[in-house]
Amino acid sequence: MSSSPIQSVCVYCGSSPGNDPAYLEAGKTLGRSLGEAGLRLVYGGGTKGIMGAVAQGTMEAGGKVTGIIPRFLMNKEATEKTLGQLDELVVTEDMHERKHRMFEESDAFVTLPGGIGTLEEVIEIMTWAQLGQHTKPIVLANINGFWDPLSTLLDHMRDAGFIHTAHRVRPLIIDAPDAIVPAILAAAGEHGEGDARVIERL
Repeated sequence: MSSSPIQSVCVYCGSSPGNDPAYLEAGKTLGRSLGEAGLRLVYGGGTKGIMGAVAQGTMEAGGKVTGIIPRFLMNKEATEKTLGQLDELVVTEDMHERKHRMFEESDAFVTLPGGIGTLEEVIEIMTWAQLGQHTKPIVLANINGFWDPLSTLLDHMRDAGFIHTAHRVRPLIIDAPDAIVPAILAAAGEHGEGDARVIERL
């Protein structure tokens, strides 16, 4: 995978499983895809819920996993035993440091279903893209239409005249979890890292 500009993929997702079994299954499928593609998973370090499923899928497929978790969440979103199974564990002092470190470590971002924290993370990454701070691919894993309301809201904001650089903000929306990694690699392979045209296509 050394020839690809995509080496590490950040996954944002819920620390809870949600009430649709498809969410956990999507997490495990995405993790497995990352591992099989030789990509490192960068994620919030949780070992429960969808977070745990993504990490488990990646490790089972032989992939490397970097967990980044604030100290105060270690006992809430994870257990010490399972944290010890990760290839790398980064403990931060607060959420701000965690998010910045996740951004620095990642070449692309995938958002699975989750709650307010998950939404806040992907919105911040989209904001940075709009401001021209990065051109890394952003994917919404639209499992069973989970992110349809967000997509509608983005369209509404654009139509109302508040998003003037929609080509930078518009994430790639993918329904099938096993299609996410190929789409990221294809986008990166066509234009290379840092090329704004990649994001414009998304």
